[in-house]
Amino acid sequence: MFYNWNMYIKRLFIFLAIVIVWISCKPIGIYEKMATVPQHEWSSQFKPDFTFAIKDTTVRYNIFIVIRHTDSYHYNNIWLNFSSIAPADTVVTQKINLKLGDNKKWLGSSMDDVIEHRILVNKDPVALKQGNYIFMLQNAMREDPLENVLNVGVRIERAE
Repeated sequence: MFYNWNMYIKRLFIFLAIVIVWISCKPIGIYEKMATVPQHEWSSQFKPDFTFAIKDTTVRYNIFIVIRHTDSYHYNNIWLNFSSIAPADTVVTQKINLKLGDNKKWLGSSMDDVIEHRILVNKDPVALKQGNYIFMLQNAMREDPLENVLNVGVRIERAE
């Protein structure tokens, strides 16, 4: 019986390619949500909040702030009040300064004139309790409202 080795190699290659793609596409993010800033002017009165549930307490997590702005944004940074409420806990607020660019370029990824930043908030991965968490973002810049900000949000990922 004659067996076509070329066909066998092609099928093996396709099978291995599918397995590699399937393995590499496993989702890391467990939560990402964005809020649209009204009229692209972020007033300090607009404080979007994001609620999500943690079920798996055996892994550690990275917390990101996601910001989208236009190329016309006036600053290389943004100051935010970042508030969090853990399950059965009180509000913890920290003022953070996020670097968005330098004098030559934006640090985020861009498409046309929209720049997106995913900035890690925690230095080391954190263990989160089981239950519902609430994060809130507030503009803490001197310019109020802050122009050319399109969206703000939060992303939670399992740490590798």
